[in-house]
Amino acid sequence: MHLGVNIDHVATLRQARYATMLDSHNTEPSVLAAARAALEGGADSITLHVREDRRHMQDADALAVRREIPLPLNLEMGATAAMLEFALQLKPDYVCLVPERREEITTEGGLSVAGHEAELRPLVAALQANGSKVSMFIDPDSEQVRASAAIGAAMIELHTGRFANTLGEERKAETARLIAAAELGHSLGLEVHAGHGIQVSNLAELNDVPHLTELNIGHTIISRAIFVGLTAAVQEMKSAIAQYKW
Repeated sequence: MHLGVNIDHVATLRQARYATMLDSHNTEPSVLAAARAALEGGADSITLHVREDRRHMQDADALAVRREIPLPLNLEMGATAAMLEFALQLKPDYVCLVPERREEITTEGGLSVAGHEAELRPLVAALQANGSKVSMFIDPDSEQVRASAAIGAAMIELHTGRFANTLGEERKAETARLIAAAELGHSLGLEVHAGHGIQVSNLAELNDVPHLTELNIGHTIISRAIFVGLTAAVQEMKSAIAQYKW
């Protein structure tokens, strides 16, 4: 099981004070320093989301991480022509296509691939021709899994938000959806990842989901880092996911 560390919220904190003066000599915290700390803690890749409205990560952040950090870079992005142009310049190892709405605080659900195959297929082809493996961030739904395979994506990332935000019987039902989606994706030749709302406290139940090769985790690691530091927080999560049994 690999761990992709999402460092978006380091940029969120920086923007809270320095959004209008990013060139200031005392701008902090540093996204690049966060990526280095994650590397030191054992991260297998760095994930960052350059949103269309640039609310946290900026183009320069992604370019610096790509240039300076010797880890695979996973760029999360909306499926737009402008973001495609940036991704072709950045040349990340992986691109995860995600939905974006200006009014949301953070990504609230999976991308609707089914029904939008004609729009997404050429975008996926362009990214993969540029050297980036492409993933679809989708809800654990069989229609979305099949559509992701049909447009030529190499990977899917299952949105685990509903799993994380429920308990009891609802959690069991969401776990069953994740299991079914992971099994279907694997059978279709897709590499299966998962992300959103994953914490050490819910990992034990997520271990029932087969064929996961990577978890992309951000908020809980950055939150924990406030108390123990980012390197230690990444190390703790690496140790926790090492219990994955598949």
